[in-house]
Amino acid sequence: MVDQAQPVSPGSEHPDASFVEDNAGGEGRFPPRGRPVIRGINGIGLWSLYMKEVRRFLKVQTQTIWAPAVTTLLFLVIFSVALGRGGREVLGANFPTFVAPGLIAMAMMQNAFANSSFSLLAGKIQGTIIDLLMPPLSEGELMGGIVGAAITRAVAVGFVVAGAMLLYPGVSLAMAAPWAVVWFGLMGAVMLSLLGLLASVWAEKFDHNAAVTNFVIAPLAMLSGTFYIIDRLAPAFQAVSRANPFFYVISGFRYGFLGQSDIGDSAAVMVAGIGLVVFNALLALGTYKLLKSGWKIKN
Repeated sequence: MVDQAQPVSPGSEHPDASFVEDNAGGEGRFPPRGRPVIRGINGIGLWSLYMKEVRRFLKVQTQTIWAPAVTTLLFLVIFSVALGRGGREVLGANFPTFVAPGLIAMAMMQNAFANSSFSLLAGKIQGTIIDLLMPPLSEGELMGGIVGAAITRAVAVGFVVAGAMLLYPGVSLAMAAPWAVVWFGLMGAVMLSLLGLLASVWAEKFDHNAAVTNFVIAPLAMLSGTFYIIDRLAPAFQAVSRANPFFYVISGFRYGFLGQSDIGDSAAVMVAGIGLVVFNALLALGTYKLLKSGWKIKN
């Protein structure tokens, strides 16, 4: 058997001094036990996790990126034929142009949720979650890598869906306020990425994740003013809609294209944008605390 390296004193001529652990005053290669080697942000580890998650959804891009474009285009065709006849206009735009931004934002949010909610859940079910827990990544870096990849998928889906929308007659995607398109698109993607990560921590099987998607995410997205303006609703339902954060994402995103929104004027839209930042910050803090606790992950 190979003898174990023993601590040496300074000035020793031990040939393997560079491999001696520095726990006895000697100069060694390894720091004492318990002393962190990586300080600050583990950039290499964070980037590796991010690229791993991006490559995962790109490997099945027909399902993760191109399929949402087809599904969303079908929504546009169906609702335009059913509700957009007779040159109907909403907020000063024809019906297909009014619906298109909401559908783009909805597709972005749903795919951000789908991507982040799969990451930890698949690891827990397949027994490979140790690959995420063992590397020297903090909870913030773990969250950043998964959420960043989910946002990347959301942005990719947004561009593909927008390209598909342009193929439909009568749709115009000219932007009146590009900052609102970028801001509310990113805020919606961040919000659903964090919600997806929370869902994957809580879920123990794919049925649990599907239940969150079908009974929480889909209803909130459909009832957020994607296909209508809330002024047409009764006051009680308007209040419910204004309590739905999805409403502010979709209406603010639509404001970026049309220059009008049922949130209110430009000042109200800016307030809504700031409110989404605060909401996402609280959501990120809660997600970080949950990951830090190790609930349903480290056990």
